Amino acid sequence: MSTIELQHVTKVYPNATKGLNGISLSIEKGEFVAVVGLSGAGKSTLLRAINRLHDISEGEIMISGSSITKAGGKRLRMIRRDIGMIFQSFNLVKRSSVLRNVLAGRVGYHSTWRTILGLFPKRDIELAFRALERVNIAEKAYARADELSGGQQQRVAIARVLAQEAKIILADEPVASLDPLTTKQVMDDLKKINQELGITTIVNLHFIDLARQYATRIIGLRGGEVVFDGPVHEATDERFAEIYGRPIQRGELLGELES
Repeated sequence: MSTIELQHVTKVYPNATKGLNGISLSIEKGEFVAVVGLSGAGKSTLLRAINRLHDISEGEIMISGSSITKAGGKRLRMIRRDIGMIFQSFNLVKRSSVLRNVLAGRVGYHSTWRTILGLFPKRDIELAFRALERVNIAEKAYARADELSGGQQQRVAIARVLAQEAKIILADEPVASLDPLTTKQVMDDLKKINQELGITTIVNLHFIDLARQYATRIIGLRGGEVVFDGPVHEATDERFAEIYGRPIQRGELLGELES
């Protein structure tokens, strides 16, 4: 059984723009998938549809055999608990400590009043520290999030989804605002987590060379449709040129393509 199954998924925005157009995809447990394409191709819409931050207009999305499209209430919360989201903007509470931000990954496991009061059990705190150790930032546990560099903040965001015990990680342009060295550190962390813990990982990427270096599978979107889906060795410069509609040079940045 696939971890994620999209069946004829279409997303139409109120202004009649089609963000996704009849997409069908099957993503297996433990895959590391890079989604590439120009701005407006549907990359972010795809990720936000999978965890239902966006409701879709047509079709169905299955997560580990359960329809997230049809789920509501407690069932929806249970499905979402298995899906960790990492954003380009880190999405941290800047005034809170690193530890408190990581513990935010545990809110789906407790009642509202416990999380508001910060009454997390010892197991959760141990889990948060293990997550911080995995991304080599445990020494910052009691620092405020806004005291950290961008790369450190993104590693806190990764630790948060680890503390969540997510079975799926969706990362929306997680390195778009980072320098090359920090980009490598964050991508190395995501790949290591994928390989060691078997967490299914889908990453939207701006960098063609990063997609080739880290992914096991590349999905190319154009105009809300899948125009390429295959293993990394099939993602030749010619195939990338088809995705972007213009020739590319090896290692060229998507940001340069979009200019």
